[in-house]
Amino acid sequence: MQNNIVIPQNVEAEKSLIGSILLDNQVITKVEGVLLEQDFYDNRNKIIYSSIIEMYRNGITIDITTLVSDLENKNNLTKAGGYEYLSTLADEAYSVANVDSYIAYIEESSLRRSALKLLQTLVEKGYNSKNNTFDFLEDMETSVFELSKRRKIGSFTNIKDVTSVVLETTEKMSKQKENVIGLKTGFHQLDMSTLGFQSGQLIILAARPAMGKSAMALNLAVNICSKNKNAKATCAIFSLEMPKEQLVERMIANDSKISIKDIKRGFLKQNEWIRFQTACTHLNNLNIYFSDDANVTVAKIKSVCRQLKESTGLDFVVIDYLQLINAEGTSRSTVEDVSKISRALKLMALELGIPVLALSQLSRAVEKRDDKRPIMADLRDSGSIEQDADIVMFLYRDDYYNKEHSTRKGEADLIISKNRQGNTHDGIPLIFKGEFSSFIDKLD
Repeated sequence: MQNNIVIPQNVEAEKSLIGSILLDNQVITKVEGVLLEQDFYDNRNKIIYSSIIEMYRNGITIDITTLVSDLENKNNLTKAGGYEYLSTLADEAYSVANVDSYIAYIEESSLRRSALKLLQTLVEKGYNSKNNTFDFLEDMETSVFELSKRRKIGSFTNIKDVTSVVLETTEKMSKQKENVIGLKTGFHQLDMSTLGFQSGQLIILAARPAMGKSAMALNLAVNICSKNKNAKATCAIFSLEMPKEQLVERMIANDSKISIKDIKRGFLKQNEWIRFQTACTHLNNLNIYFSDDANVTVAKIKSVCRQLKESTGLDFVVIDYLQLINAEGTSRSTVEDVSKISRALKLMALELGIPVLALSQLSRAVEKRDDKRPIMADLRDSGSIEQDADIVMFLYRDDYYNKEHSTRKGEADLIISKNRQGNTHDGIPLIFKGEFSSFIDKLD
């Protein structure tokens, strides 16, 4: 370190804060839980503060006599500067009214020291060629984010402050004609039940294979991008099973009402070419971004989503599907892996302030029952999925299981089994057109 560089510190603020505590023990209520002993730069002040907090938690009145006694009992009096240093702290005329300023100065210096230490560590890791580049970048982003969270210490909020926010929001909603307060999904009854997909929500869409859950997810993505923010909403789609070209083929089929089979083979009539090109133009104008990296973790998903949000904005994320996400670290079971992933996705939704839709497989238990309609217990490797999710939806098609005798051919049910902020539903009726990879409201 260069000689002209001074390590961030404010020893005077540290001394003033300790002196204020000795003057008025009530000051500790402002400090405890906000400052830690490592936030103090001067080692003497660090030791003294540690003793003060411990004494306070043990119900001991803090003054110069009791503090000296405590430090002596721990053989820390000399390390803390001795009786002479403690006397100077007690004898100064500190202003208790300035305690908030002392805390702020100490915290700011501590954060700067932590940031510099973090940067130094990252530089050392960066020079180490053995470290994977992407892992290094993710470690850097995570470390900086964790450090930035220290800037705001959680505290209680008076109910009056919360009530005013709710009142303002309710008044604002009363002046608009829309019943939907979140993102419009393009499905009327789904919007009425959920009030739209909302910030911070983890939404699970689960079904057995071939029910159409990927098609439903793509329909939702296109609808959300085209029906919100004047068609400027942004969606990120992570496909861990299907290449992005196949996803777009499905989107074009849904938009143009040309079968996927014909699109793949290029067997298009002249009027279909017009519809095909019109669909491409419509989709090109939507803010949809794809990632079909099959070797992805939640950390990578969060990293690229954070970058996308900062660069262009981000309103909605689709992940197809949850069980294919690579778990980080070691675990004892698949259930534990999936539980960690679902919790991480919920935290990601909260951190980014957007709804996250994760598709999920169902267990084979569905096939072994007479009643094939899925229930919560069918969530594969469920672990904490049910607990972490704000909304859990299932897709069910009767004609899949009863091909010859079904009275509901071409129909599907979107079952809402869990909904923290709205109503559940035994089955929103939809029309499913598999050749177009398309779901629409049955009432339309």
